[in-house]
Amino acid sequence: MASSSMTRLTALRALLLQNGLDGLIVPHGDEFLGEYTPACAERLAWISGFTGSAGTAIILADKAAVFSDGRYITQMDQQVDATCWDRVHGGQIPPATWLGNNAAPGATIGYDPRIMSQAELSPYLQQTGFSLSPTPHNLVDAIWADRPALPGGPAFIHPLCHAGESAASKRTRIAHDLRTLGQDAAVLSDSASIAWLLNIRGTDIPCTPVVLAFAIIHADASVDLMIQPDKIPADVRAWLGADVRLHAPDALETVLATLSGRTVGVDPASNAVWFMQTLGQHNATVAQTPDPCVLPKACKNPVEQQGMRAAHLRDGVALCRFLHWMDTHATTTTELDAAERLTAFRREAEGYVEDSFPAISGTGPNGAVIHYRVTEQSNRTISPDEVYLIDSGGQYPDGTTDVTRTLWTGPNIPPAALRAAFTRVLKGNLRLGHARFPAGTKGHALDALARYDLWQAGLDFDHGTGHGVGSFLSVHEGPARISKAVSTIALQAGMVMSNEPGFYQPGAYGIRLETLVMVRPAPQADSTRVFLEFETLTLAPFDRRLIDPAILGEADTALLDGYHAEILHRVGPHLPADAQKWLQTACAPLNKA
Repeated sequence: MASSSMTRLTALRALLLQNGLDGLIVPHGDEFLGEYTPACAERLAWISGFTGSAGTAIILADKAAVFSDGRYITQMDQQVDATCWDRVHGGQIPPATWLGNNAAPGATIGYDPRIMSQAELSPYLQQTGFSLSPTPHNLVDAIWADRPALPGGPAFIHPLCHAGESAASKRTRIAHDLRTLGQDAAVLSDSASIAWLLNIRGTDIPCTPVVLAFAIIHADASVDLMIQPDKIPADVRAWLGADVRLHAPDALETVLATLSGRTVGVDPASNAVWFMQTLGQHNATVAQTPDPCVLPKACKNPVEQQGMRAAHLRDGVALCRFLHWMDTHATTTTELDAAERLTAFRREAEGYVEDSFPAISGTGPNGAVIHYRVTEQSNRTISPDEVYLIDSGGQYPDGTTDVTRTLWTGPNIPPAALRAAFTRVLKGNLRLGHARFPAGTKGHALDALARYDLWQAGLDFDHGTGHGVGSFLSVHEGPARISKAVSTIALQAGMVMSNEPGFYQPGAYGIRLETLVMVRPAPQADSTRVFLEFETLTLAPFDRRLIDPAILGEADTALLDGYHAEILHRVGPHLPADAQKWLQTACAPLNKA
């Protein structure tokens, strides 16, 4: 009996034949090119079974392949049927290279221009031996009989007490930037950019409080917003004001046509290539420039910075309650139940809205899957003397959190090699988190701080060290990052970044230690140069049972003790008596007898 994956591939190949195509590219993204997508846009998962948040499928007449990065290789191996799909590390063999090597000479490969960016399409255009053909509609949708409906939740106001700047002020700032660039308008597809610009939020994407919409901001600071009318209640309509014009989604091309003869900014990474094609057809001049909201959004204003601190304190109380609970219940629970227990503690925190992403709750070998997603089928009971990894976060009106802690379940002492690896990961977290660096420094210049002690032992991790985090927005936010990959964006004051080195032993365990940090000016009395540093936001202790003090060393022990003392001082008073007593032990100086 054919698998569901093979059945769907067979149906899609028949449709390709009907449309005169020899293959099809299916990216993970939707029309808004977001990392997380509504259920109706999970085309990659539907056709291949792979549910990771980054990936691509390529279907040819006689073979097919799924690609993802190092975070998802183990997950891809578990989810994708190897009898009908090649499973490929996209960092080693990029999709475009694979297609160039496997497509028949002269093949015509289809793609949906509404769900691929110019940046995503460019590597395929650089290949020879096949041609690309835009499809008039999405071919996966054409065979997806039970495709879920579009999300229909309304937008809601993100008030000034949390936003810190009015939408009118933001629109004026962005309009000034457009005029400086000589642009008459810019296209916005990123729902987070639109939410930030207009000070609205929504419920269209799980774990990410945005509404799905397209927008065009003009050099006169007015905005055309393409959104379902019933998603804008009366109070939001009044909040947006007269300078924001509402249009139904199907009016998008009509609005773009009014830009004929104008210069329009289009981010080749965050907008579908369809926008460039359509603007060109209507005689507009396309300027390929970054989304004008991305960098201002990343640099949190003072109100947002204080909101982040407040949200992390409340989140820290929930985290410490959870860690205390795990100290006595770890070996009587499962991965699913542990994740739900943490969410239950968060629900008791003031303002909690939802988790900021589905928790990564993995014990033993499941913890080695970098972006493991526990299911009823994979759910493991947490056993004694095992490593348990929990990566989770919360959404609050004043901030977004993301934290990872790695625990030892006991009761015996962890193996020396495990303690050594954990301690080297911890040293990387501490070294990066306490770095000072000159203004203008990009993330790749700091990445080695998190890896150095791992490298000395011949160890490393196959993912970035840090990503941006939004303010009651996406838990993964650009444009800055900390990774081996070269970045063109300098770290700036107000940016919130993750600091998450790790180490993964496939089939055995995973270690990741993630705290969020905020970039701030650093006092530098002996220098005329401007320096920056990180302020640690996350408040959750590290498991001292997994630390080897000899490897940690005196300098890093002092940093750890200082961090733990801060947690005890700030979080302790908000905990129940039993959890407070546990925290006193968890945060005691490392070498205290």
